[in-house]
Amino acid sequence: MTTRVSPTFSRIGVIGGGAWGTALALAALRAGRETWLWAREPAVVAAMTAERENRDYLPGVPLPPDLRVTNDLADIGACDAVLLVSPAQHARAVCARLAPVLRPGAPVVICAKGIELDSFALMSEAVAAALPAGTPLAILSGPTFAAEVARGLPTAVTLACADAGLGAGLVEALGSRSFRPYRSDDVIGSQIGGAVKNVLAIACGVVEGRKLGDNARAALITRGLAEITRLALALGGRADTLMGLSGLGDLTLTCSSLQSRNMSLGAALGEGRALADILAARRSVAEGVYTAAAVVGLAGRLGVDMPICAAVDAILNKGASLDATIEGLLSRPFRGEGE
Repeated sequence: MTTRVSPTFSRIGVIGGGAWGTALALAALRAGRETWLWAREPAVVAAMTAERENRDYLPGVPLPPDLRVTNDLADIGACDAVLLVSPAQHARAVCARLAPVLRPGAPVVICAKGIELDSFALMSEAVAAALPAGTPLAILSGPTFAAEVARGLPTAVTLACADAGLGAGLVEALGSRSFRPYRSDDVIGSQIGGAVKNVLAIACGVVEGRKLGDNARAALITRGLAEITRLALALGGRADTLMGLSGLGDLTLTCSSLQSRNMSLGAALGEGRALADILAARRSVAEGVYTAAAVVGLAGRLGVDMPICAAVDAILNKGASLDATIEGLLSRPFRGEGE
């Protein structure tokens, strides 16, 4: 691990014009940074610039005049640091476009939560493969609903970075009274917590939709945390990370509120709606739908037992019956809690 003097970042670029990208851009602006927000669709950029509102993803939240909105990645590449908020399955492709214009040495903070479906790569691996060699990377993860961050409500997150000096500089650049990053050096554990909790939130949504009760949801959260921890340890992460904001904190939030896109999707499944119909009615991405198969594939490669995630994958991707899958989980052999 390299330690150096904390850098300063006066200009922050955010890639991703959805709810989370817009919320993080507002957080960076509140921290006193010159902030640029990139959106893929020119029409979205034009609308946000003219209306000073992201009506599609964050209606009712005003965008200050000094938030700069762009469709040109070169504007983002010229920034001192970049927050990558593209959906997980598109992160590699976006970074391939960013690479030629990225300022040398500028860190990229990965804010997407997922595992790449085709390769089972963590976001840090997929992004590193697409960016110039040696690009500094960090992970921002934790219990966050975009609308609350956008409104300036109190929020705490994990900012994981192998370089302590860089991590400290990013915390100073993004931190404010209402947005509080806590530093970690566990880049792997911080990613696993954020990715797998989306899959588990779908399971908790099914419990809600099927009216199986709060006891069942609490059991899923707790046993799901055990699954997250087993996978993180197998990849070299640390168990204590999963007891923090990027693990237990994020899991608790996402599995306890229908504000969560993943939990609300699971609730709709539990009520008997078809997955295709649910997805067709949404503009926003529920990352757990795509991460489920990747988590199960990665776990299988590593020999890690993740029965709840496997059940979600079976329902989403293999045509498994909801009731039969629930019965299968309830019929598993009794075992020790630490197993």
